[in-house]
Amino acid sequence: MKKETYQKRMAYFRERPRLAQLLQTANRILTGAVFVSYPVLLFWFWSKKDLILARAIIVPLDALILITVFRRAVNRKRPYEVYDTASAIGKKTKGKSFPSRHVFSVFLIAMTYLCLSPWPEAAALLFAAGVLLGAVRVLTGVHFVSDVLCGAAAGILAGVAGYLCF
Repeated sequence: MKKETYQKRMAYFRERPRLAQLLQTANRILTGAVFVSYPVLLFWFWSKKDLILARAIIVPLDALILITVFRRAVNRKRPYEVYDTASAIGKKTKGKSFPSRHVFSVFLIAMTYLCLSPWPEAAALLFAAGVLLGAVRVLTGVHFVSDVLCGAAAGILAGVAGYLCF
């Protein structure tokens, strides 16, 4: 993306504060709904005294630690840093843009539902939420497209490696 393209997009949202607020709300709702779904699944495993609970905790925890360490090592600047223009949702975090940890987490939680839960259909909703969240994060200037795509791919691969291969 070129600087001018990014700046035009952010100006578009500044001129339409209701739209920017809608995207910020969508970001919060999608993030919140997905992250509530994970403890719900863990509670269900716990209530059934299902030993798969340990796996449902360890795989995402290990993957989240690895992706966090990787992000810090890469420390890619965010679009609003690169193009010196504020994001549409007022985010100010410096660096650690690649890959998107929000999108990574959503896709890994979706893989947890797909591989371990009695409701694999819920995974489809979570994958859709991940796509929407990724779009919101790109539209609002918080992440580059490559951050989101790599976050999704890493979440899926972590799920495959953690749940299907071991």
